[in-house]
Amino acid sequence: MQAVVLAAGEGTRLRPLTEDKPKGMVEVDGKPILTHCFEQLVELGADGLVVVVGYRKQDIIEHYGDEFEGVPITYAHQREQKGLAHALLNVEEHVDEDFMLMLGDNIFQANLEDVVRRQQEERADAAFLVEEVDWDDASRYGVCDTNQYGEVTDVVEKPDDPPSNLVMTGFYTFSPAIFHACHLVQPSNRGEYEISEAIDLLIQSGRTIDAIGLEGWRVDVGYPEDREEAEERLAEAEDAVA
Repeated sequence: MQAVVLAAGEGTRLRPLTEDKPKGMVEVDGKPILTHCFEQLVELGADGLVVVVGYRKQDIIEHYGDEFEGVPITYAHQREQKGLAHALLNVEEHVDEDFMLMLGDNIFQANLEDVVRRQQEERADAAFLVEEVDWDDASRYGVCDTNQYGEVTDVVEKPDDPPSNLVMTGFYTFSPAIFHACHLVQPSNRGEYEISEAIDLLIQSGRTIDAIGLEGWRVDVGYPEDREEAEERLAEAEDAVA
Protein backbone atom coordinates (compact mmCIF):
# COMPACT_ATOMS: atom_id res chain seq x y z
CA MET A 1 0.00 0.00 0.00
CA GLN A 2 1.28 3.45 -0.88
CA ALA A 3 1.30 6.31 1.61
CA VAL A 4 0.64 9.97 0.86
CA VAL A 5 2.01 12.67 3.16
CA LEU A 6 0.79 16.26 2.90
CA ALA A 7 3.71 18.58 3.66
CA ALA A 8 3.21 21.71 1.56
CA GLY A 9 2.29 24.05 4.42
CA GLU A 10 4.23 27.13 5.40
CA GLY A 11 3.48 26.82 9.11
CA THR A 12 2.92 30.51 9.84
CA ARG A 13 1.47 29.69 13.28
CA LEU A 14 4.69 27.84 14.16
CA ARG A 15 6.89 30.89 13.75
CA PRO A 16 9.65 31.54 14.66
CA LEU A 17 10.33 27.80 14.25
CA THR A 18 9.41 27.98 10.54
CA GLU A 19 11.19 31.19 9.59
CA ASP A 20 13.93 29.23 7.79
CA LYS A 21 12.27 25.87 7.12
CA PRO A 22 8.93 24.31 6.12
CA LYS A 23 6.65 23.03 8.85
CA GLY A 24 7.49 19.39 8.22
CA MET A 25 11.19 20.01 8.87
CA VAL A 26 10.64 21.43 12.37
CA GLU A 27 12.36 19.05 14.77
CA VAL A 28 10.47 17.22 17.49
CA ASP A 29 12.54 15.09 19.86
CA GLY A 30 15.64 15.55 17.73
CA LYS A 31 14.26 14.78 14.26
CA PRO A 32 11.92 16.45 11.74
CA ILE A 33 8.19 15.89 12.04
CA LEU A 34 8.27 14.30 8.58
CA THR A 35 10.77 11.71 9.76
CA HIS A 36 8.34 10.68 12.50
CA CYS A 37 5.62 10.38 9.83
CA PHE A 38 7.78 8.39 7.42
CA GLU A 39 8.96 6.00 10.12
CA GLN A 40 5.42 5.15 11.12
CA LEU A 41 4.20 4.74 7.55
CA VAL A 42 7.08 2.42 6.68
CA GLU A 43 6.35 0.42 9.83
CA LEU A 44 2.72 0.16 8.69
CA GLY A 45 3.90 -1.43 5.45
CA ALA A 46 4.10 1.49 3.02
CA ASP A 47 5.85 0.38 -0.17
CA GLY A 48 6.01 3.88 -1.62
CA LEU A 49 5.84 7.41 -0.19
CA VAL A 50 4.21 10.22 -2.17
CA VAL A 51 4.97 13.56 -0.54
CA VAL A 52 3.11 16.77 -1.41
CA VAL A 53 5.51 19.69 -1.07
CA GLY A 54 5.14 23.43 -1.54
CA TYR A 55 6.71 26.05 0.71
CA ARG A 56 10.53 25.66 0.69
CA LYS A 57 10.10 22.32 -1.07
CA GLN A 58 13.82 21.98 -1.79
CA ASP A 59 14.55 21.74 1.94
CA ILE A 60 12.48 18.56 2.06
CA ILE A 61 13.65 17.11 -1.25
CA GLU A 62 17.34 17.68 -0.49
CA HIS A 63 17.01 16.23 3.01
CA TYR A 64 15.26 12.99 2.05
CA GLY A 65 16.22 12.46 -1.58
CA ASP A 66 14.47 9.67 -3.47
CA GLU A 67 14.06 7.07 -0.73
CA PHE A 68 13.55 6.59 3.00
CA GLU A 69 14.74 3.39 4.66
CA GLY A 70 14.67 1.71 1.26
CA VAL A 71 11.15 2.89 0.39
CA PRO A 72 10.99 5.08 -2.75
CA ILE A 73 9.78 8.68 -2.44
CA THR A 74 7.87 10.56 -5.15
CA TYR A 75 7.30 14.31 -4.79
CA ALA A 76 4.26 16.25 -5.99
CA HIS A 77 4.24 20.06 -5.96
CA GLN A 78 1.20 21.95 -4.65
CA ARG A 79 1.73 25.44 -6.04
CA GLU A 80 -1.07 27.09 -4.05
CA GLN A 81 -2.40 26.21 -0.61
CA LYS A 82 -6.09 25.63 -1.32
CA GLY A 83 -7.06 22.95 1.17
CA LEU A 84 -6.53 19.23 1.69
CA ALA A 85 -8.76 18.07 -1.18
CA HIS A 86 -6.78 20.31 -3.54
CA ALA A 87 -3.51 18.96 -2.14
CA LEU A 88 -4.67 15.39 -2.63
CA LEU A 89 -5.42 15.95 -6.31
CA ASN A 90 -1.74 16.68 -6.84
CA VAL A 91 -0.94 13.00 -6.23
CA GLU A 92 -3.72 11.47 -8.34
CA GLU A 93 -1.37 10.54 -11.19
CA HIS A 94 0.94 8.72 -8.76
CA VAL A 95 -1.65 6.58 -6.92
CA ASP A 96 -3.74 3.78 -8.43
CA GLU A 97 -4.61 1.65 -5.39
CA ASP A 98 -5.82 1.95 -1.82
CA PHE A 99 -3.49 4.23 0.11
CA MET A 100 -2.73 5.74 3.49
CA LEU A 101 -2.91 9.50 3.97
CA MET A 102 -1.12 11.29 6.81
CA LEU A 103 -1.00 15.00 7.48
CA GLY A 104 2.66 15.92 7.76
CA ASP A 105 2.31 18.02 10.90
CA ASN A 106 1.00 15.31 13.24
CA ILE A 107 2.84 13.17 15.77
CA PHE A 108 1.09 9.88 16.57
CA GLN A 109 1.49 7.21 19.21
CA ALA A 110 -1.73 5.44 18.35
CA ASN A 111 -3.49 2.46 16.79
CA LEU A 112 -2.86 3.42 13.16
CA GLU A 113 -2.62 -0.24 12.20
CA ASP A 114 -6.31 -0.68 13.06
CA VAL A 115 -7.23 1.82 10.34
CA VAL A 116 -5.10 0.04 7.75
CA ARG A 117 -6.47 -3.35 8.76
CA ARG A 118 -10.06 -2.14 8.44
CA GLN A 119 -9.39 -0.83 4.94
CA GLN A 120 -7.75 -4.08 3.85
CA GLU A 121 -10.05 -6.60 5.52
CA GLU A 122 -13.42 -4.88 5.20
CA ARG A 123 -12.82 -3.38 1.75
CA ALA A 124 -14.12 -0.03 2.94
CA ASP A 125 -13.83 2.93 0.59
CA ALA A 126 -12.23 4.91 3.39
CA ALA A 127 -11.37 4.60 7.06
CA PHE A 128 -9.91 7.13 9.42
CA LEU A 129 -8.83 7.63 12.97
CA VAL A 130 -11.16 9.75 15.08
CA GLU A 131 -10.83 11.25 18.53
CA GLU A 132 -13.32 12.52 21.07
CA VAL A 133 -12.53 16.08 22.15
CA ASP A 134 -14.19 18.60 24.42
CA TRP A 135 -17.34 19.98 22.81
CA ASP A 136 -15.89 23.49 23.03
CA ASP A 137 -12.93 22.39 20.88
CA ALA A 138 -14.84 20.40 18.26
CA SER A 139 -15.49 23.42 16.04
CA ARG A 140 -11.74 23.68 15.36
CA TYR A 141 -11.72 20.39 13.45
CA GLY A 142 -13.41 18.30 10.82
CA VAL A 143 -16.27 16.73 12.80
CA CYS A 144 -17.99 13.46 11.96
CA ASP A 145 -21.08 11.60 13.10
CA THR A 146 -21.40 7.80 13.08
CA ASN A 147 -24.08 5.13 13.24
CA GLN A 148 -24.24 2.13 15.58
CA TYR A 149 -21.87 0.18 13.32
CA GLY A 150 -19.11 2.78 13.44
CA GLU A 151 -19.79 3.92 9.88
CA VAL A 152 -19.49 7.64 9.20
CA THR A 153 -22.82 9.23 8.29
CA ASP A 154 -21.87 12.90 8.19
CA VAL A 155 -18.73 15.03 8.01
CA VAL A 156 -18.49 18.80 8.32
CA GLU A 157 -15.43 21.06 8.47
CA LYS A 158 -15.06 23.39 11.47
CA PRO A 159 -18.80 23.76 12.13
CA ASP A 160 -20.24 26.51 14.30
CA ASP A 161 -22.65 23.98 15.80
CA PRO A 162 -20.87 20.58 15.80
CA PRO A 163 -23.13 17.51 15.38
CA SER A 164 -20.78 15.54 17.64
CA ASN A 165 -17.45 15.85 19.45
CA LEU A 166 -15.85 13.17 17.27
CA VAL A 167 -13.11 14.73 15.14
CA MET A 168 -10.78 13.55 12.39
CA THR A 169 -7.17 13.27 13.48
CA GLY A 170 -5.07 13.41 10.33
CA PHE A 171 -4.63 9.72 9.46
CA TYR A 172 -6.81 8.12 6.80
CA THR A 173 -6.97 5.28 4.31
CA PHE A 174 -8.76 5.73 0.99
CA SER A 175 -9.59 3.90 -2.20
CA PRO A 176 -8.93 5.82 -5.44
CA ALA A 177 -12.62 6.83 -5.39
CA ILE A 178 -11.57 9.78 -3.23
CA PHE A 179 -9.97 11.47 -6.23
CA HIS A 180 -13.24 11.64 -8.15
CA ALA A 181 -14.88 13.11 -5.06
CA CYS A 182 -12.11 15.71 -4.71
CA HIS A 183 -12.73 16.83 -8.30
CA LEU A 184 -16.36 17.56 -7.36
CA VAL A 185 -15.57 19.62 -4.25
CA GLN A 186 -16.49 23.30 -4.38
CA PRO A 187 -14.64 26.00 -2.41
CA SER A 188 -15.84 26.38 1.17
CA ASN A 189 -16.63 29.64 2.91
CA ARG A 190 -12.92 29.75 3.75
CA GLY A 191 -12.09 29.55 0.04
CA GLU A 192 -10.56 26.08 0.43
CA TYR A 193 -11.29 22.67 -1.06
CA GLU A 194 -12.03 20.66 2.07
CA ILE A 195 -11.29 16.94 2.45
CA SER A 196 -14.37 16.70 4.68
CA GLU A 197 -16.60 17.65 1.75
CA ALA A 198 -14.96 15.01 -0.45
CA ILE A 199 -15.62 12.41 2.25
CA ASP A 200 -19.22 13.58 2.54
CA LEU A 201 -19.64 13.15 -1.23
CA LEU A 202 -18.45 9.56 -0.88
CA ILE A 203 -21.04 8.99 1.84
CA GLN A 204 -23.81 10.50 -0.29
CA SER A 205 -22.88 8.18 -3.17
CA GLY A 206 -23.35 5.13 -0.93
CA ARG A 207 -19.70 4.40 -0.18
CA THR A 208 -18.72 2.83 3.14
CA ILE A 209 -16.59 5.02 5.41
CA ASP A 210 -15.44 3.58 8.73
CA ALA A 211 -14.36 5.50 11.83
CA ILE A 212 -11.76 3.96 14.15
CA GLY A 213 -11.52 5.35 17.68
CA LEU A 214 -8.12 6.67 18.74
CA GLU A 215 -6.24 4.54 21.25
CA GLY A 216 -3.15 6.36 22.45
CA TRP A 217 -2.50 9.97 21.54
CA ARG A 218 -1.68 12.40 18.77
CA VAL A 219 -0.47 15.98 18.68
CA ASP A 220 -1.20 18.36 15.80
CA VAL A 221 1.95 20.51 15.78
CA GLY A 222 0.37 23.80 14.80
CA TYR A 223 1.91 26.10 17.41
CA PRO A 224 5.25 26.17 19.27
CA GLU A 225 3.57 24.95 22.44
CA ASP A 226 2.27 21.90 20.52
CA ARG A 227 5.86 20.98 19.70
CA GLU A 228 6.67 21.11 23.40
CA GLU A 229 3.68 18.89 24.19
CA ALA A 230 4.74 16.35 21.55
CA GLU A 231 8.27 16.21 22.95
CA GLU A 232 6.96 15.71 26.48
CA ARG A 233 4.66 12.88 25.37
CA LEU A 234 7.41 11.17 23.37
CA ALA A 235 9.76 11.42 26.35
CA GLU A 236 7.10 9.85 28.58
CA ALA A 237 6.64 7.04 26.05
CA GLU A 238 10.39 6.42 25.93
CA ASP A 239 10.59 6.36 29.74
CA ALA A 240 7.74 3.86 29.88
CA VAL A 241 9.61 1.49 27.55
CA ALA A 242 12.97 1.87 29.34
